[in-house]
Amino acid sequence: MTCQVLAVASLKGGCGKTTLAVNLAAGMMAGMAADTGRRGRVGLVDADPQGALAHWAAWRGSGGPAVSGLPGVLAGGTDPVAVIDRMASNHGHVVVDCPPSLDMAVTRRIMERAWGVLIPVLPSPLDLWACAETVVAVHQARERNPGLAAWLLINQAEPASALSRAMTRSMAGLEVPVLGCMVRRRAAFRTAILEGVSVYQLGARGRDAAREIDQVIEEVMGT
Repeated sequence: MTCQVLAVASLKGGCGKTTLAVNLAAGMMAGMAADTGRRGRVGLVDADPQGALAHWAAWRGSGGPAVSGLPGVLAGGTDPVAVIDRMASNHGHVVVDCPPSLDMAVTRRIMERAWGVLIPVLPSPLDLWACAETVVAVHQARERNPGLAAWLLINQAEPASALSRAMTRSMAGLEVPVLGCMVRRRAAFRTAILEGVSVYQLGARGRDAAREIDQVIEEVMGT
């Protein structure tokens, strides 16, 4: 079984990539549970030195909620690519929360190992400029990994705003496809992280958020 490694990367911090990584992995697990034709475990690698994913997982394991449907997490440590390879040996899918801008060389190494990379972009001009730099890193990674797929995703969007619509138009010129779906700014995403779960474990409170993550997975995995 070949493992598909999906990196979640951005040159700019604060774009919501850790929250996306958690929920993408949980959504993949939910999809596998619902579809008996899909096989393979899903894991998360925390390659960000800030260690937010590792802290989240540690909190769950020490008095936090014992909940099924959540992926296991490994800290990337000093060699996240080796950790990714170790997890990939017994998982069908691995989602990687990549380091921030100061560690872009590490992120490029991860992208050289990955099947695909998802680049979350907040609807703001500063994020648009940072996103263009991340796209440059994707092109560099493709020199060693020519099959690397990549997508831009507007995250924490307010679809009715003129800025979100303008972002979609501006991102169209970056030579990386923009996903047709968006992930909105929702309290459910923050609530889930605070409760040590994903939006899939929130029931009715997380239904709309989970539906958006499902749309992202469908668009990415269907390419």
